[in-house]
Amino acid sequence: MNTADLGLPVEVPSTALFTDQYELTMLQAALKAGTAERRSVFEVFTRRLPHGRRYGVVGGTGRVLDAVTNFRFDAAVLAFLGERGIVDEPTLKWLADYRFQGDIWGYPEGEVYFPGSPLLRVEGSFAECVLLETVILSILNHDSAIAAAASRMSSAAGGRPLIEMGARRTHELAAVAAARAAYVGGFATTSDLAAGFRYGIPTVGTSAHAFTLLHDQERDAFRAQVDALGPDTTLLVDTYDVEEAVRTAVEVAGPGLGAVRIDSGDLLLVAHRVRQQLDELGATKTRIVVTSDLDEYAIASLAAAPVDAYGVGTQLVTGSGHPTCSMVYKLVARAESADPAAELVPVAKKSSSGKTSIGGRKWAARRLDKYGVAEAEVVGTGPVPEELADRQLLVQLVKGGEVVAREPLDAARERHIAARGNLPLSATQLSRGEPVIPTEYLHLPSGS
Repeated sequence: MNTADLGLPVEVPSTALFTDQYELTMLQAALKAGTAERRSVFEVFTRRLPHGRRYGVVGGTGRVLDAVTNFRFDAAVLAFLGERGIVDEPTLKWLADYRFQGDIWGYPEGEVYFPGSPLLRVEGSFAECVLLETVILSILNHDSAIAAAASRMSSAAGGRPLIEMGARRTHELAAVAAARAAYVGGFATTSDLAAGFRYGIPTVGTSAHAFTLLHDQERDAFRAQVDALGPDTTLLVDTYDVEEAVRTAVEVAGPGLGAVRIDSGDLLLVAHRVRQQLDELGATKTRIVVTSDLDEYAIASLAAAPVDAYGVGTQLVTGSGHPTCSMVYKLVARAESADPAAELVPVAKKSSSGKTSIGGRKWAARRLDKYGVAEAEVVGTGPVPEELADRQLLVQLVKGGEVVAREPLDAARERHIAARGNLPLSATQLSRGEPVIPTEYLHLPSGS
C-alpha cells in the first residue's frame, strides 16, 4: 500500500536534476553531432559483489520507475540550466519536451543477483537513455545495499521479527528509502513514519530513555506510558537498574505486559536474566526486544538467547559496512545510424584496469540443479537455450515509455524470500566467501 492507495495526495517533484552535469553536456554534443537519436542499449550491472558477500539483492526498482516517470525538465529546471550556461538553447528546447519513450527490462525487485547480472536494461535513443544514468544508479546502488544487509540480518534472525530504526543515522530522505529497502530484504516494521506514510510499511515505536528521565521516578514513567498506550506496550528497562525496572514494569502493567526493550549491556547475558525474571513474575508471554548497534553478526550471536525481536539502526542504513553495490550503467549496443531499422552492434569499454565490460544486449537465466537449487547465473547474447527459456530473470518494466510492472511492496518482499530460499544453503553463511553460484557467459560476440 502507498499513499495513492489511501486516496492521499502524493508529491511528484521532478527528478531531472538528480544527475551529473556531464549527462547533459554529452546530450548537447550528441545533438550537434547528429548521433543523439541512435538506438542504444544501456545495462546496469556490477563487476563484483561487496567483499565477502555471497549474493546481492535487487532493491529500489519501484523507486526507479517513479524516478523515470517524473524525469521532467520544468520551467524552473530549464531556467537554472540556462542561467548557469550548462547547455545551449537548442538543447534546452530539446529538454523541454523530454519524456522517456523507450523500454526498460530488469530483474524484478527482491530478486537476488551476482557479478555480471544485467540487473536493468534501458533501450531507446542515446539521448533519452543517457540522461537516466545517474538517478538510476543512485537509487539502485543505495537501495540494493540496504536490501542486501537486511537480507543477511533477516537470515541471521531465523524468523524473529526485525525493526528498522535507522532514521536518525542517515539523511532524512535516505532514511525513507532505507526503510523501504529493509522491508524488501525481510524487516517487518519501521520506526520511520514517512516510510509508513509513503509505502504502507507497518510502523512501531513507544519511548526512549528521555521519557523515563523526564519523570521523577521510573515507576511514574512506566505508569504514564501504560495509561496512554495500554499494557501491551513495550517498556524500556535499562535506563537505571534492569532487574528493578523489570520488576516495576510487571507491577505497573501486570503479567500481560507486551514487551520490554533492552538497549545496552551484554545482551546475551541480560536477555537470559530478564527472561528468567519475567517468567518468575508470571509475565511468561512478555516479549524481549533488543537494540544497541546490532548487525547481522550480533544478531547471529543472539540466536540462542530468549530474544523475540531485534531493532537495527546504524548498521542497516549504512549497508552493514557496504553502503553501495558498485553498480555501473554502460552502453553495450548501439545502432550505426539514426535510422530506426539500423542494426544494433555490440560496444564495450576496453581497459587494462579491471573496468572492462561485455558488449551486446543480454538476457539472464538461473540454472537449477536436479533438486531445484540454483547452480549458476547464466548471462548471454543471442538465442536463449531451450532448457533455460522458462528460467529467464529479466521482466519488462517500461514499454514505450509507460510503466507496465508496478506491484505492491509486499510482492517484492515475498519474491526475495523465495529467491533466497532457492540458493544453496551456504548463501546464508556469514563467514566471508565467494558468490554462492558462479556467473557463466554464453554466445558472446567476438571481441567483447
